[in-house]
Order: sequence, then structure tokens, then C-alpha cells
Amino acid sequence: MVVSEHSAFDHLDPAYRRFAALPDEDRIAWIRADRWIGFDQAGKALARLDNLLTYPPRDRMPCLLIYGDTGMGKTKIVRKFERAHPPKFCQVKGVDYRPVVVAQVPSEPIERDLYRELLAAMGAPAIAGGTLAREKDICRSLLRTVEAKMIILDEVNGMLAGTFRQQRIFLNAIRFLANDLRIPLVCAGTDLARQALLTDAQLAERFEAFHLTPWQNDAAFVGLLKSFERILPLRQASDLMSADTRTRIHNLTSGVTARIFRLIETAAEDAIRSGRERIDVESFGDGLVLPLVSMTQTRRQRGKRAPHSAIA
Repeated sequence: MVVSEHSAFDHLDPAYRRFAALPDEDRIAWIRADRWIGFDQAGKALARLDNLLTYPPRDRMPCLLIYGDTGMGKTKIVRKFERAHPPKFCQVKGVDYRPVVVAQVPSEPIERDLYRELLAAMGAPAIAGGTLAREKDICRSLLRTVEAKMIILDEVNGMLAGTFRQQRIFLNAIRFLANDLRIPLVCAGTDLARQALLTDAQLAERFEAFHLTPWQNDAAFVGLLKSFERILPLRQASDLMSADTRTRIHNLTSGVTARIFRLIETAAEDAIRSGRERIDVESFGDGLVLPLVSMTQTRRQRGKRAPHSAIA
């Protein structure tokens, strides 16, 4: 079905109305694409990161831990911040200046692997046959060369996969980098990341903790759902903000950001394929093939209802 781009999709934000005129498969592809949808907690986290980035060098640089349950959007916030401060190539010196260097903590907290992850994040080639001291020196030197103003380590909770000794060495290594380079260190992960950093009293003292909490069924949640209503390329106005729909979505997702996004994307795709072209409370009935991320919560709810069904 081809719809004129000038059709009255008044329920959508003007910048997104043209997407509702696309063929079904193109609209579904648009819905599935990864994109940033801002919300209050994310905005505060980004503002805190911006503040740290402008911090002048000092002996004890402030650091930040962004933590929360899996799916609360930690990595998306980090990547959004990284995109806002991209590398800039200097033709005169032939250097890619990188104000923000983002690396993922290796699957096992080994000091050498930390330096290799940072080198890879800066686009440096792998070092074959080098000693640990050499890789450490090259990493420090390159971080200075690219004029890094912040190091962000994602999935810090992975550090707990190692032995206690490995964890201590790893924490010492990241503390050394922050001290040596005199730049802020940002870590992101689950609550286990907070527990890991607390094992090093000197390091924990420098960290401010920013907790991404699950959504409550409140005005902020209404605002998030309204954002979805205004951008999803559906040809009829949806009803995500009514009390029944809000409660249904919140119950299915436990207020976890990634679950909310995935559930609404699934319902929107189903609305296009079925021809309903809108999302409301009926969209989240038992007939919807729920995304895997919501299965745990759904199983719990069905488990609670089971005894009543047996009595009936």
C-alpha cells in the first residue's frame, strides 16, 4: 500500500510523518533500527559526563560509576556520549585526537588485556610479542598523544570473573592510569560493578555513583510512552498513555528500559503486519508473541495465576 507523504498523520511529530508513508517492510525496518530516545535519567547522566570532561587536571581526578540493572541503558548512554565527542583528525600532525576513549573490560580482568582493549579503542595495531611493561608504556604514551580527556570502561562487572588477586591487580592498573594521565575515569556496569569498586577503598573514594533506576508508573513513564506515540510510523493514533495500557506495559517489563523499548517495537511491528496500525492495551494481550526479554516476567505472572485456574 502506498500512502502519500502529504497524508494527514497529525498524530506524529512532523519530522517523522514521512516514515508512516513508507511501505510496510520499510516501516518495520525503521522500527527495528537502533536509535536514541532520550529520557530524564539518561539526560542527567550525559550532563554529569559533560561536566567531568571539562574538569581541569589535578592529582586526584573525580571519577564516575554509572550502574543499574541489565537493560537500563548504560551502554547506550556511553555510546551516545562517545558520538557527541568524536575523534578529530589533525592533518598537520597526522593524529586522530580522541577526547573520549571507550573500551570494554576484558572477559577476564587481566592487566595486559586492559591495555590491549584501550589500544584497540584508539585504533592502534596489535602488539606482537611485547612485554607487559612495553604494552603499558605504549598505551600510556598513545593516550597522551591522542589527548584523551576521559577513559570510559564498560561492563566493569566482568572484572568479578577473575580471582581476587586478578581483581586487585586490575583495580591498581586503572587507578594508575587515572593518576598518571590525570583524567577522569568512568566505569559502567551492573550493581556488581559497584561491589567490585568498593573492594578498593582508595579507588571507591574517588567515585561518584550514578544509579539508573527502573521506571515507575508515573509522569516520567507517561512522557516516555508519549515519545513513542509521536515517532512510531503507524498510520493511526496509538493509545500508550492510558492507565490500562501503561500498567500493562509496566507489568510486562518491570520498568527495565530495554524491555520497554523491545516490547513496544514488537507491538508496533505486529500493528503493521495485522493492519491495525495502532497500539493500545489490546496490543499486549496473550496473542502477542512477546520478545524474549519479557518472558521471565510473563512466566512469573502466569505462575501467580495458575493456582486460581486450578481451583476454578
